[in-house]
Amino acid sequence: MSTTSEILDRAAKVLIGNYARLPIVMSRGEGSRVWDAAGNEYIDLFAGFGGCVLGHCHPALIAAATEQAAKLWHVGNTFHTEPQVAFAERLNKTAFEGKAFFCHSGLEANEAAVKLARLRGQAASPKKWKIVSFNKSFHGRSLAMIAATGNPAVKAGFEPAVPGFSQVDLGDLEGLVAAVDDEVAGIVVEPIQGEGGIYPVDPHFAMELRKLCDKKQITLIYDEVWTGCGRTGKWFGHQWLTDAHGNVIKPDIMTLGKAVGGGLPVGVMFARPEIASLLVPGKHGCTLGGNPICMNVSKTICDVIEKEDLVTHAATLGEHGMARLKNDRKIAGKIVSIRGRGLFIGIELKNTPEKLVEKALERGVILNVTASKVIRLAPPVNISLDDWNKGLDRVVESIASLA
Repeated sequence: MSTTSEILDRAAKVLIGNYARLPIVMSRGEGSRVWDAAGNEYIDLFAGFGGCVLGHCHPALIAAATEQAAKLWHVGNTFHTEPQVAFAERLNKTAFEGKAFFCHSGLEANEAAVKLARLRGQAASPKKWKIVSFNKSFHGRSLAMIAATGNPAVKAGFEPAVPGFSQVDLGDLEGLVAAVDDEVAGIVVEPIQGEGGIYPVDPHFAMELRKLCDKKQITLIYDEVWTGCGRTGKWFGHQWLTDAHGNVIKPDIMTLGKAVGGGLPVGVMFARPEIASLLVPGKHGCTLGGNPICMNVSKTICDVIEKEDLVTHAATLGEHGMARLKNDRKIAGKIVSIRGRGLFIGIELKNTPEKLVEKALERGVILNVTASKVIRLAPPVNISLDDWNKGLDRVVESIASLA
């Protein structure tokens, strides 16, 4: 077996350097823990950018993938397969009444959602084609989705921008109304902004947003790539958003990625039936989207979350974790605020940290820093209380070590 240094040398020769990879080679995972090639163990509080929602090598997911792999791998979407249907039925049960389009990633799901919003807008006069999103948002790295993303750094070097996209501040209703002209086809919002620093949408703003879209026949798209599959303590992040009567403020389209595949490449655009019906043959597609192996795993993820009541588990551990972090005197002077829902938590630091990810790794915990000074925690939703507490201990130690 190759050593870490040998693998790093080989990687430098053959891999494009578009990722800020650390000089660590991960070799094995189990539950909420991973081990590198040198034998070091880490508690994983970021779960592969949230993808490993049930942790590493979950037995039920291994069984689902293995069982399906022995039956049928891929036939293309000119045929039906039962795993696609079973998973789409699960989404109807846990989200809202809708129809699913399957692809490989959240990015592709967002692209499909924007295309569908424009298709809907073709019937209007004047035709609706523009998309409004929000500053600090992130929707993917295609040319269209960086135009939708509200972070100038993501756009830099790829100008000119794809036309038809604009951003306003999250929560700025007056600014939003001013940005919505007769040509706006869709508004895209994350129930909790992920890359932007873990900013939840205010329920009142969500209610006014829904009213605006209904009034102007605009397609409301919830980007749930980060907030789907129980992570926030609800099945989906938008289910925290309710009106004055306690009714969930639902979107026209919901997009999923990351956790929905449990670490496999799965994206979903899930739309209300009357809007989904506009996407007729020839308008959109994805060669490997809805692959039977991936679909059987995605459906099984839902089964496990339901059977083990992991939505409640995520909510409970999230409340415990945020309370503990807020009350820890060792780090009180270094923190501005703690935000989030369930097991999607942002810890905003007063100062931009130096090599915090590396310092945390030295203590045996994996975390992430986004928006320059927001620690982002997104562990598997089935992490044990013991591992969660041990991981938080190491996070606190890492923050306390900062100058």
